[in-house]
Amino acid sequence: MEVKIRVAVADDISAITEIYNQAVELRFATADITPVSIESRLLWMQEHPSDQYPIFVALNKSTIAGWCSLSPYRPGRMALRHTGEISYYVHENFRGVGVGSGLIAHAINECPRLGLKSIFAILLDINRGSTRILEKFGFEKWGHMPDVADFDGQECGHLYYGRRVAP
Repeated sequence: MEVKIRVAVADDISAITEIYNQAVELRFATADITPVSIESRLLWMQEHPSDQYPIFVALNKSTIAGWCSLSPYRPGRMALRHTGEISYYVHENFRGVGVGSGLIAHAINECPRLGLKSIFAILLDINRGSTRILEKFGFEKWGHMPDVADFDGQECGHLYYGRRVAP
């Protein structure tokens, strides 16, 4: 599948929200348990200036097939300014065809330009698909917080997977 990746714009927020809410409905793909609003995603988008912490969208023709964001880690603590968090979500109609891999590869390639030296992802420990894709890109398990997430009585942990992206 051919996808084009570009920086997200405000007009993309509806599709970004829809894709994220698909992950919420899946359970175990995000720690949110109720869908998010477009308004809350607009505020989130404002916290991602494209020259520092961009949000990327993958387009299949004119359809947004997925998105990926780079976010600051502990904003304001300047010793951590070169570390970012990567998040990625793929529309249910485009899973398993390389959209996630394309987004992750693109984000990693952009890190040096953005001044990021290390990136990490936080995922639920039962999300084996994310574990596999991150390991494919050289991420390693940096930490585990057991049984910190509770989905109506079903508990699971949080994993931290990270990698260095600059020498």
